Amino acid sequence: MSDAASEDHHVVDGVDLRTLPKVSLHDHLDGALRPQTIIELADEIGYELPATDADSLAAWFHEKADSGSLVDYLTTFDVTNAVMQSRENLTRIAREFVEDLVADGVVWGEVRWGPELSLEKGLALDDTVEAVTEGIEQGVAEATAAGHRIRVGQLLCSLRHLDRGREIAELALKYRDRGVVGFDIAGPEKGFPPTRFADAFDLLARESFPVTIHAGEADGLESIRSALVDGHALRLGHGVRIAEDITIESQDEEASYVSLGRLAQWVKDRSIALETSPTSNLQTGAVAAWGDDLTAHPFDLLYQLGFRVTVNPDNRLMSGTNVTRELALLADTFGYGLDDIMNFQINAAEAAFLPLEDRAELVAFIEEGFGAA
Repeated sequence: MSDAASEDHHVVDGVDLRTLPKVSLHDHLDGALRPQTIIELADEIGYELPATDADSLAAWFHEKADSGSLVDYLTTFDVTNAVMQSRENLTRIAREFVEDLVADGVVWGEVRWGPELSLEKGLALDDTVEAVTEGIEQGVAEATAAGHRIRVGQLLCSLRHLDRGREIAELALKYRDRGVVGFDIAGPEKGFPPTRFADAFDLLARESFPVTIHAGEADGLESIRSALVDGHALRLGHGVRIAEDITIESQDEEASYVSLGRLAQWVKDRSIALETSPTSNLQTGAVAAWGDDLTAHPFDLLYQLGFRVTVNPDNRLMSGTNVTRELALLADTFGYGLDDIMNFQINAAEAAFLPLEDRAELVAFIEEGFGAA
C-alpha cells in the first residue's frame, strides 16, 4: 500500500478491513510506486525530483493530483514514468506492487499499465511485458511461500491520445497465456473516443479477449455509450457519470424516487461493473456535478439502485490510498457495514477477468473470509 496509507487502521463492525479478502480491478502500476522506490531509482539515473524524502514526495503527488482535472492529474505520471524505463526497474516495481496488494488484503488483483510509456531508453514492447510479468511472478511466489493467497492479472493499456491501439491489442493477445487478462484505453478521455481504436477493439472481440475502458470519468454519457458499443467493453473504468442518466423525481425522509434513462437501465440490467475509485473521482472532478466531497459521490445512489459497483484505488500513490482505505471512507460516509463491504467484493469478483469457475471459487473464498470475521 502507499506510504500515505500504510499506518491506517480501518475498523467496520469491529473488524479490521485489512484482514478481509478483497478484489482490486482498477489499479494502475505507474500510479502505485512507493515514494522511497522513486527516490532510489531517480537517483540512479540522475532524475531531479520535486522532493527528496519519501513523506514530502508522497505529499507532492497528492497535492498535484488533487486538482479537480483529469488532465492535470495525469501530469504527475511524468515522474513515475521517468523511472520505469528499464527491465530491472519494471520488475522491481511490479514485485513491490504485489507486495502492497498482499498488505492490503487483496486476493485477486488486476494491474493495468501502458507498455508504450516505457520505451524511452530502448526497451521493446515485449521487454516491458516480460519484465513486469517477472516482477509479478516473483511477488506472487514470495507471497505464496509466506502463506498468503494472491493472484494477479495484467491489463495492458493503450494511450487514448496516441496511435498504438492495434499494436498494444496484439501485444495483449500475445501474452494472454502469460498473465495478461484484459485490455484498456487510458489517458485523456474527452476528445479521444473509443472509435479511434475500432480496429483494436474489433480484433479483441474476434479473439474473445476481455476489454474494460476508462469512461464516464472525464466525459459523460456518450463516452460510456461508445465504450460499450464501439469498444465492446465488459466493464467501465470509473463509469460514475452514468448517474447523469438517472433522474431523481422526488424524495422524502424515507426514500427517493428515481427514473433511469435507457443507457443507465442497460448498464444496470446487464450488471456491467463500474470500477469506481472514490478518492480519485473527487481529485479528477469526475463527480463535480454533484459536489466536492464524498457525501456527494453517486456511489451510494448507484449501489442502492442495484448497479454492480466495485471499489478501487485507481492510483495508490497519487491518491494516498488503497482498497482498505477506500472501503473505510465509504463505510464512514454512507454508514455501510460488513455485509455491504462483502457485496462490493463479490461484485468485483463476479466481474473479474477470470474463467467462470475461478470467479465462483473466488466468490466462495470471499464469503468464507467475511463469514469468519
